[in-house]
Amino acid sequence: MLRRLAARAFWTFSRWKLVTQPAPNRPTVLIGAPHTSNWDFVLMLSIAWTQRIEMHWLGKRSLFKGWRGPIMRGLGGIPVDRSDPSRIVTEVIERVHAGEVFGLVVTPDGTRGGHTHWKSGFYRIAEKTGMPVTLGYVDRTTMTTGLGPTIDITGDIAADMDRIRAFYADKSGIRPEKQVVPRLCEELEL
Repeated sequence: MLRRLAARAFWTFSRWKLVTQPAPNRPTVLIGAPHTSNWDFVLMLSIAWTQRIEMHWLGKRSLFKGWRGPIMRGLGGIPVDRSDPSRIVTEVIERVHAGEVFGLVVTPDGTRGGHTHWKSGFYRIAEKTGMPVTLGYVDRTTMTTGLGPTIDITGDIAADMDRIRAFYADKSGIRPEKQVVPRLCEELEL
């Protein structure tokens, strides 16, 4: 209840407007993009709390050190060792197979800049668990944020990514100079 009240206060006083499709009623991988600012985290929490999504999110292990650890875990965080990306996918699959039901928020464009491609963990997780992908967004040009469509991954990487690119084509992050075009390295291998 406190989370919903905090979210309601945020939407009341924020310049941002929530424009969203309904949250999916099944476990989902929720993409948060374009991820160009730390404010994206506040927006993500406000969306999830408003839509009553039991969510977890992946974050670099350093965010969970010291006093921040309990807070980050309490907000749904799962620490990630980026030196072993395959472990991330394995850990999430284990959680899903153990019966946990949640929305897994992933920011595939990585650390808000310095990358040329999205990280493919979200795609591999969705493919291996059968979870759909919900397209969460931030758009600075319209000052809107929310959830877009929920799509099922087909295994055709190029076609799936074309659908994702089409959705994000007109979205601009808070810091657009740090934005990464939705493209996976695996698409180059096709």
